[in-house]
Amino acid sequence: MNEPAADYSTPDAPSDAPLTLEARLEAMLFVSGAPVAPARLAEALGISVAEVEAVFPRLEASLAGGGLRLQRHRGGYSLATAPGAAADIARLLDLESTAHLTRAALETLSIIAYRQPATRPLIDSIRGVNSEASVHTLLRYGLVEESGRGEGPGRPILYTTTQEFLHHFGLGSLGELPPLETADSERLPLAPPEEP
Repeated sequence: MNEPAADYSTPDAPSDAPLTLEARLEAMLFVSGAPVAPARLAEALGISVAEVEAVFPRLEASLAGGGLRLQRHRGGYSLATAPGAAADIARLLDLESTAHLTRAALETLSIIAYRQPATRPLIDSIRGVNSEASVHTLLRYGLVEESGRGEGPGRPILYTTTQEFLHHFGLGSLGELPPLETADSERLPLAPPEEP
């Protein structure tokens, strides 16, 4: 069976029409494989970092309701597909159903997400059990990563969430995590806010 020939022309859009700053920024984020720092975007666009930062709220608003979302991770920005499109994309790409995380892995992931950077001893003390297998599962799925060493005895490995974590849970940034409350409705402090 012959595939139809690709037609890359855009007859409705004049090729000499200048793009808005939002459109230029969107195009750059679309082709980047990882989050891009505002300073790098400013350099590429030939404008100030403040001008780039001013565009993000407008870009985020223009993407609302569409198939893409602006995502913030560790001071960088990227584009991600909207959570509502996940099932359609999975069918299009013939993706196998994703592995479900066990309760232990979800508990471990929650601790890392809210307390990052988190060490295994911290995770173990909160859960009350050894979390080695859960941490390895999360590392294997790319939901957490090693981000350095702690200053305590034995210099334990520090774990943080990844951009894949944000994608998997449909979050634009860690700031979108729901607040934690104890049984007494006392709010627990979250991890330090992400750098802008």
